[in-house]
Amino acid sequence: MVFTILFYTFVVATAIQVVYYLFFCSFVFEKKKEKNEDVNIPISVIVYIKNNADILTEYIQHLVKQKYHNFEIVLVNNASIDNTIDILEELQKQYTNLKIVDVKNTEAFWGNKKYALTLGVKAATHEHLLFTEIDSKILNENWISEMACNFSQEKSIIIGYQKLKRKKNSLNNVFIRFHHLLNSIQIFTYTKFGSPYRATNHNLAYTKSEFFKVNGYINHVNLFIGEADLFIKDAATKINTTYSTDINSFVSSRKKTTFKEWFSLQKKETILISLYKKKHQFLLRLFKVSKLVFYILAIYIAVINWAIALPFIIGYFTLLYTVLGKAASKFQEKNVIILLPFLDICLVLLQISIFISNQISKPKHWK
Repeated sequence: MVFTILFYTFVVATAIQVVYYLFFCSFVFEKKKEKNEDVNIPISVIVYIKNNADILTEYIQHLVKQKYHNFEIVLVNNASIDNTIDILEELQKQYTNLKIVDVKNTEAFWGNKKYALTLGVKAATHEHLLFTEIDSKILNENWISEMACNFSQEKSIIIGYQKLKRKKNSLNNVFIRFHHLLNSIQIFTYTKFGSPYRATNHNLAYTKSEFFKVNGYINHVNLFIGEADLFIKDAATKINTTYSTDINSFVSSRKKTTFKEWFSLQKKETILISLYKKKHQFLLRLFKVSKLVFYILAIYIAVINWAIALPFIIGYFTLLYTVLGKAASKFQEKNVIILLPFLDICLVLLQISIFISNQISKPKHWK
């Protein structure tokens, strides 16, 4: 009786996982999206900066070479304590399309990133805004045009993709990028089906009108986390939001994230998930829980009767390789699926560790 109950539970968990991955197929295997090649809208590129004097000159010299006819660069310096502002003022003398927003700490908004970005939005000349941060590298000179061409009368929020920096001969780096790949598949698939829930401020575009329609970050301005995600929660709909996965629209992180940093980040992101819409909380957690149940019961049933478990396991990993393999190619992350079964199992174990760790010590808000 116990075996029968567990077996049918295993079947249900497997079925749920299959449904999720078939759902992801709609995005992963979609045909190339049509683009508005004749886009002719002025863009304000808003760059968030904090204590980045060492890379500032090189970054700006690269950014100003974007092949786009009409754009300004709004540099939001959030109370840097190095010589960032001095360098910015020198660069402004060289490039006429630079605008500096020098944010000073105030008692009410001390070091608050959302406050600084709000000042950047207000200072921007143009209606259409494109956000990034200086610790992300722009990979292509057509980045602005590739993001801007997704704007239309209906689409006023564009979600872009950020790659993570690759580190050679690092299993931790492969694992972190595998986790990022799986998250990205979910983000873009949900957006495709009109249910956006997440984005990154390293590569995100929207209009001023959308920002002020929801009063910017007012609903969560005192929470030092989730400026992009919680804006998406407030402002994004199935009508006004789309995405760009053209490789020319990608940006990449400059920093190689360590495993300790990644683990700490995942703990903090549990705060964000608890602030998502209820349907997104449910769907994201169901995906994780059903994966956990699948692995636990797959091992148990295989020990009892491997002949019953084997077809389910083979079918699951065949689907996994098919979907994630295509996604890895789409996002130029092909090497992350080499150790796919191992990485997927490790991800489940790490999620259990994060859950236990959060029960012992709650993560503090980002500062």
